[in-house]
Amino acid sequence: MFDKSADDGVLLRVKNLVIVSEGPDGDVVIVDDVSFEVRLGEVLCIVGESGSGKSLTMLAVMGLLPAGLRVDSGSIELRGRDLLKLSENELRAVRGREIGMIFQDPMTSMNPLRRVGSQLAEAVRLHQRGLSRRDALARVYELLRSVGVPQPETRAKAFPHQWSGGMRQRAMIAMATANDPVLLIADEPTTALDVTIQSQVMDSLASTREKIGSAMVLITHDLGLAAENASRIAIMYSGRLVETGDVADVFRQPGHAYTKGLLASVLTGSRERAYAIPGSPPSPRDRPGGCAFAPRCPLAQGRTRCQEEVPVLRPLANGTLAACHFAEELLANESMLELSS
Repeated sequence: MFDKSADDGVLLRVKNLVIVSEGPDGDVVIVDDVSFEVRLGEVLCIVGESGSGKSLTMLAVMGLLPAGLRVDSGSIELRGRDLLKLSENELRAVRGREIGMIFQDPMTSMNPLRRVGSQLAEAVRLHQRGLSRRDALARVYELLRSVGVPQPETRAKAFPHQWSGGMRQRAMIAMATANDPVLLIADEPTTALDVTIQSQVMDSLASTREKIGSAMVLITHDLGLAAENASRIAIMYSGRLVETGDVADVFRQPGHAYTKGLLASVLTGSRERAYAIPGSPPSPRDRPGGCAFAPRCPLAQGRTRCQEEVPVLRPLANGTLAACHFAEELLANESMLELSS
């Protein structure tokens, strides 16, 4: 296991990250000036609508941005080392060994023509080259057993399509944690799973993470999942970070209208209908000149500052950081947005 010590307790530091899409008409900013930190042993949850840039941000951390996208500026430091300055060979040594990633759809992330055990053994031996095939296979059985797969010696011989969705996700967790990484990235790890299996998968992930002492970045649309599993949360909208803080502080008294809208969209015992935030996120090519959320925000209506000036993250009295020019008004009058049930 790695020595996970760090002088300031920060494991991952993303600073002023800008990701652009390259095209014949010029570059388009997809992720704009995003900064956050992940500390040793903690769980940071990144939440936002589809297209907000949360998955792309973490793919940039892994050095796995799709073709046509590139990091234009900023830095990504893992234990003080800037990953953006590493060669491709150096990055390969980091992936799987220091950072493990659990992808959203295990069926498309695994080779359908190879047995599950063989794929896990390859992940083990890739970073532990001195390990024999027999020892690697023993490690595979140990990993599968640790994530709750029954009869691992038999199940390892099956192909991915012969496993259920929940079991495939457990196999992905086993693969991501095969080499005791210091950081885990889980991208929508419970998508398309029923509630019971979701709980089992998250319990398995928490147990495995605790054993190896890893920090985790959890990417999800599910605010309930964030509340149950994360210590801190980061809310993204249209490629920017709009609010961040301890989960309890953000959920108790959100300091951004978008965060409040997301929370109101979750059904509770006091609401019969979920709230729907009016409008839709802007295209990266057509972002407003000021706050990207302004066209959908009641606080911004008729206010020139919201239309012209991009708000920056700043500390609020509720304990969070929020990018809103008039956050104090929202905190002072929580019913201001009139989020009806």
